[in-house]
Amino acid sequence: MRTSRATRTTRSRRAVVLVTTVLSATALLATGCSSSGSGSSEAADPNEKITLTVGDFGTFGFKEAGLFDAYTALHPNITIKENTTTQEADYWTAVQTHLAAGSGLDDVQALEVGRIALATSDALSGSFQDLSKAPGIKKDDYLPWKWQQGTTAGGKTIGLGTDVGPMAVCYRQDLFQAAGLPSDPAAVSALWAGDWAKYVEVGKQFQAKAAKGTFFMDSATGLFNATVSSSTEQYYKNGKLNYKDSASVKTAWDLAMKADAAGTSQGLKEFDPTWQTAFTQSTFATTICPSWQQANIEKYSGPANAGKWNVAQAPAAGNWGGSFLAVPSSGKHVAAAQDLVAWLSAPEQQAKVFQKVGNIPSNQNAYALPGVTDFKNPYIGPNAPTGQIFSTAAKAIKPAETGVKAGDLQTAFSNGILLVEQNGKSAGDAWNETVKQIDSTIQ
Repeated sequence: MRTSRATRTTRSRRAVVLVTTVLSATALLATGCSSSGSGSSEAADPNEKITLTVGDFGTFGFKEAGLFDAYTALHPNITIKENTTTQEADYWTAVQTHLAAGSGLDDVQALEVGRIALATSDALSGSFQDLSKAPGIKKDDYLPWKWQQGTTAGGKTIGLGTDVGPMAVCYRQDLFQAAGLPSDPAAVSALWAGDWAKYVEVGKQFQAKAAKGTFFMDSATGLFNATVSSSTEQYYKNGKLNYKDSASVKTAWDLAMKADAAGTSQGLKEFDPTWQTAFTQSTFATTICPSWQQANIEKYSGPANAGKWNVAQAPAAGNWGGSFLAVPSSGKHVAAAQDLVAWLSAPEQQAKVFQKVGNIPSNQNAYALPGVTDFKNPYIGPNAPTGQIFSTAAKAIKPAETGVKAGDLQTAFSNGILLVEQNGKSAGDAWNETVKQIDSTIQ
């Protein structure tokens, strides 16, 4: 994940009617797609010059880790062009438009975890290659729950996991010290071990002694999403919407409201410019920290704040974000695209991405490589066991049903919390408005 996966995390503003258009249009599109699956690493003529386009969003780390250059050095006839969109919501809208039109897709398309249930549905899965049949790709190499997320009910794997989003809590150790709280990662982890409610209580302790204009957390929406993401029961149950009766949704909403009422949240809209600026201004002490968040912290906090951040274990293991690479069947270079996806998803490449931008591998063979489990981020707590915290959390994640509208539901609840934090709505009114919006547009 990544800027916005999270964005990676599915903060969509798209018109829901577009989904209906895509579902109907791609039902026709899928029947006419190429089924090429030879998986050859070369074009028909190995000397033919070709360009592979890779569509993604935020920060996948491929370019940053030098992977595209490394791959083209191995394949001199191939040029790679990365088409990156900052906001995942905008990216997904464009993907749906291209699916509906039957043209315009990249040779490789990234898919965020909040979209994967829709992508693997009968309506859309026919538009993508079955990567389980591609050379060099083995099911057992990947975290079982991650592989399953990218696989259809019929056993077709259309998305190969790039990373997962195991959660930690990143915190400003200098601001903790100023508020009389411990700053060592182990001691900080113990403050809220086992319960997100303890995290809220620590926030009250911090706020009692915090400097004026400083808040414990950036946003209660992060707390909400983290609480839901660490539960096996989220928005769906047995394929049907269950958010009104979901224990995790109710608990997460209540905790977010308590955090706001206690004045511990700065009430920022995550990933927006004001949120980015707040990192530089050092106005909040903690942020929910899926592994991909490390790249955002370094990018927006800047050199002046190097060494001031640290990382602690989250109250509960959970997954927030993580993405997949898919190969559209309509592409001009399907076999070459599959080979590129297989190479990018190998443990050695995923380990390099992790070391560069913090995205935890979904290929579990990477955890045994030097520089993953024992990795220490030089920007975020040079002595913190960063790799150990995130890899341990990744292995502890329990599978959860996502559902085809999971990304839209997360967005709806985030917007509902912002009604309280930024618009002064009561908790009850904001809940009712959120439910009304979901019932009218997402059902």
